[in-house]
Amino acid sequence: MVNTAVIGCGYWGPNLIRNFMTCPETNLLWACDLDPERLNRVLAPFPSVRKTTDVADILEDDQVEAVAIATPVGTHYLLAKAALEKGKHVLLEKPLAASVAQGSELVALAAKKGLRLMCDHTFCYTGAVRKIKQIIDAGELGEILYFDSIRINLGLFQSDVNVIWDLATHDLAIVDFLLPERPIQVSAHGVAHAGNSIENIAYVTLTYPGNLIAHFHVNWLSPVKIRKTLIGGSKKMIEWNDLVPAEKIKVYDRGIELSSTEQDQKSRLMVSYRCGDIHSPQIDGAEALLLVAKEFADCITEKRPPLTDGHSALRVLRVLEAAERSLKADGANVRIEYP
Repeated sequence: MVNTAVIGCGYWGPNLIRNFMTCPETNLLWACDLDPERLNRVLAPFPSVRKTTDVADILEDDQVEAVAIATPVGTHYLLAKAALEKGKHVLLEKPLAASVAQGSELVALAAKKGLRLMCDHTFCYTGAVRKIKQIIDAGELGEILYFDSIRINLGLFQSDVNVIWDLATHDLAIVDFLLPERPIQVSAHGVAHAGNSIENIAYVTLTYPGNLIAHFHVNWLSPVKIRKTLIGGSKKMIEWNDLVPAEKIKVYDRGIELSSTEQDQKSRLMVSYRCGDIHSPQIDGAEALLLVAKEFADCITEKRPPLTDGHSALRVLRVLEAAERSLKADGANVRIEYP
C-alpha cells in the first residue's frame, strides 16, 4: 500500500479522500485544508486520517510517499514543487498548473527526482472513454474526421479560471488520450456575463494535420446540463451521452460514400448515404476516480509513467494557453507550440 495524503478538502478533495480510503492499494495518512471546520466535517467518517491546516506537517512526514493536490489552480505549482522537492510523488487536480512554464518545470523536476507526476484527468479513466479508445484503436471507425463536444450546465462559476480552463480541459484531455494526432492550431471565442473578465461561455475549435477537426462548446450559463460528444469516422460514428444511465455509447454504421461518374465536371463527384445498424457496447461501470487512485499507486510501485502523466497534462496546458491567446485576439487562429 502507498501511504498518501490529500491537500485541499473543498469541492474535489472529499472525492479523492473517499476513493483513497476505498482503494486497496492506498493508505491515506493525512488530509489538509485551511478551514478547520470543513476539515472536521469531511473527515468525520474517517477518524483514522490525521488532520492539519499546515501543509508542512504532511511534507515533513517521511511516512508519506505521495500527495494528491486538490486546490485552486493558482496554487498547484508551489504546492507540487514543494512536495516533489521533499521526495513525494504528486497527483494534481486538473489542470496541471496555471501556465506551460510552471507545468514544464514540474515535469522536469519530477523527472530529475525520479518521481511520478500525474494529473487527475478523470474522464480518461471512465468506462465510456476507455471503450471508445478500444473502438478507435481497433480501427472500427476508420479515419477520424471530427470530434464534436457539448459540455454545458448552470454553474459552477469559478473565480480564478474561465470556462475553457474549467470545462474544456476535460475534452482536451479526452482527445489527447483518444487520438494519436496532435492539434496544430486553435481558435476560441468567449463571452463574460458575470460582471468580470472571466468568460463563462466559449467555443473552441482545434485544427489538426489533414482533415481532422475538433470543436467544444462549454457553458456555465445553460438552463440544462448536457454532456454529449459525437465522433465521426470514415467507416462508423459514435454518440456518447454521459448523462444517460444505460447505453452511454452508441456506434452508428452510418456515413457517406463517394463515387465518380463520366458526366460533366460539376457532377463528377457523387455522394450517397449509408445507414446501417446501431450498436451499444457494454462499458465498465467502475468509478473512474477509484481507478485514478489505483493508477496513482500502481505507477509508483511499478516505477512507470502513469496513464495521464505530466507530459500529457502539459500538452493540454499548451492548448489552453493558445486558446487563451485566441480569446484575447477575438478568435484568431493561434499556433500551438510544442518543444
